[in-house]
Amino acid sequence: MLMPKRVKRRRVHRGRMTGKCTKGNKIAYGEYGLVALEPGWIKSNQIEAARIAMTRFIKRGGQVWIDIFPHKPVTKKPADSRMGSGKGSVEFWVAVVKPGRMLFEMAGVPEDIAKEAMRLAGHKLPVKTKFVKKSDLAEEIKEEGGEG
Repeated sequence: MLMPKRVKRRRVHRGRMTGKCTKGNKIAYGEYGLVALEPGWIKSNQIEAARIAMTRFIKRGGQVWIDIFPHKPVTKKPADSRMGSGKGSVEFWVAVVKPGRMLFEMAGVPEDIAKEAMRLAGHKLPVKTKFVKKSDLAEEIKEEGGEG
């Protein structure tokens, strides 16, 4: 399971997930990517399950990059505990995801295999996702630049 080696503060506020993703919304390493379409928290075990689903389908061919990391600790109070007496202990770690965030990238495999692998990975995640190609994103950026 992914989690930080050490953190400055062990317990943090829940925060808000408003707006679109401005950083980490482009394909940086591979040819194909999986993009989040809605905001949410993705747990470390869900990231791991998606990674395993992809690598099993491509039979360890090609390369897979994970573009998100669970930096945020989520706390829970034990069941049947009374109100008060401080904040609970850390239960799990999550990656905060906004719409447009690149979750996974892949290279070195044909497009149809990459698309199916990403589809299987998307089923393991709690947010809606979309398969994208680097060439399609480059064309969108050119079109946006021409209009502005």
